[in-house]
Amino acid sequence: MRCPKCGSSQDKVIDSREAREGHSIRRRRECMKCNFRFTTYEIVEREELRVVKRNGARQSFDREKLMSGLRKACEKRPVKMEQLEQLVDDIANELEEEGYREIPSTVIGAKVMRRLEAIDHVAYVRYASVYRQFEDVGEFIDEIKSLDSRRVRDSSQEELFH
Repeated sequence: MRCPKCGSSQDKVIDSREAREGHSIRRRRECMKCNFRFTTYEIVEREELRVVKRNGARQSFDREKLMSGLRKACEKRPVKMEQLEQLVDDIANELEEEGYREIPSTVIGAKVMRRLEAIDHVAYVRYASVYRQFEDVGEFIDEIKSLDSRRVRDSSQEELFH
């Protein structure tokens, strides 16, 4: 590993521990040259999964791209980064278990939406607006009504909007 501060490849591992429910190893390192401490993650290298975009283009599955989209959808929402990391891990593991070598982006989007709906409704609608390419306000309203009809009501809560 190269030190992110000075670029030296001389470092020592100070601490190692399991991360992301055993799917990776977190290592704390210290640069032998400048004493800067930094964290690295070691993950199992998976067989490359190709994503088939709507226009037919193919590209490698990119966890960071998925994470970036989720961060945007969850911006200024009470969603923890750990929840998003777990969501991405779960989807990547599910895709691997299903044995996909190529997968349509729409399948990944549907998996994300299903999980995001359980985490935060506002983030879900934000993600859905991009994923489903909403054209006008009516589509937003329809999605919110659909979401509202699927939500389990707590009988002890007062209805705010009729």
